[in-house]
Amino acid sequence: MSFTTLSNRIFTESILDYHKEDHVDTPIQNPYELRSIEYYLYLKNWIDTVQWHLEDIIRDPNIEPSEALKIKRRIDKSNQDRTDLVELIDSYFLDKYKSIQVKPDATINTESPAWAIDRLSILALKIHHMRQEVERTETTAEHHAQCEAKLNILLEQRHDLSTAIDQLIADIEAGSKYMKVYKQMKMYNDPSLNPVLYGRK
Repeated sequence: MSFTTLSNRIFTESILDYHKEDHVDTPIQNPYELRSIEYYLYLKNWIDTVQWHLEDIIRDPNIEPSEALKIKRRIDKSNQDRTDLVELIDSYFLDKYKSIQVKPDATINTESPAWAIDRLSILALKIHHMRQEVERTETTAEHHAQCEAKLNILLEQRHDLSTAIDQLIADIEAGSKYMKVYKQMKMYNDPSLNPVLYGRK
């Protein structure tokens, strides 16, 4: 089984599990062994899924400002958790391929495997929710046709992205590409780098 076949299966499982309750405060029940790559993939998508719905909630034009601020804080925390998890998944690949003999003419990719997998997780959410729109029965024929066309594009995009990720992993395994991961440089969460935060002291 390719890595993206595994990833897409787990992403779909996570999304369906979330929508059993369909509530942003639903506790996660990760079915995979703690610290396994499957565990991290499920957790990654669960975080993405909750954030997807938080982004919906905060766009309610009638939301109370105080509630919107709470949601914004949750989204900020979620983004940090997502970044931390992407770096953790990249650490899995770095460790897995640490003994690979890199070829002299090996090249670096524009993004690491985990950041590409991050996009694959978001794509799984787009596909799920676009399919929901296609399956709605109270919409116009025009709406249905537009959503069906978009769904087909998203499915094609998932196929292409999955193929590209699997090829990248194969190239890393063969030593023709190498990984170079830059740890997060976010400044706004760091009290020593954000002027608003260190200016208070």
